[in-house]
Amino acid sequence: MKDTTPQAVQAAHELLLWLIPQIDKFPRLRRFTVGERLESALLEVLELTVEAAFTHNKRVGLQKANLRLEVAKHLWRLALELQAVALRQYEHGARLMDELGRQLGGWLRSVDARDQAP
Repeated sequence: MKDTTPQAVQAAHELLLWLIPQIDKFPRLRRFTVGERLESALLEVLELTVEAAFTHNKRVGLQKANLRLEVAKHLWRLALELQAVALRQYEHGARLMDELGRQLGGWLRSVDARDQAP
């Protein structure tokens, strides 16, 4: 059976799979503030991409997912600046988030192209 899961959904899943154990290592003071918000933002990105995969109007969900991902990127940078995460882990997480953003952008462009086609 062919796997029809969009790449952005899979990338969001893999990002969370890697990131949640990193958040678990945050200092207690940061885990329940920055860590919880970061995890919630990325869980919402996953939910929105899954919804977009199974709805007709994909644009709204993808735009919301992209916005939540931008918030998550800022929270991730804040975690680095607050020394809740090491530089190497930050760089890896930032690369994963960047790749997810590229996939969301590509998906949005393909939705726009389909909507503008005669």
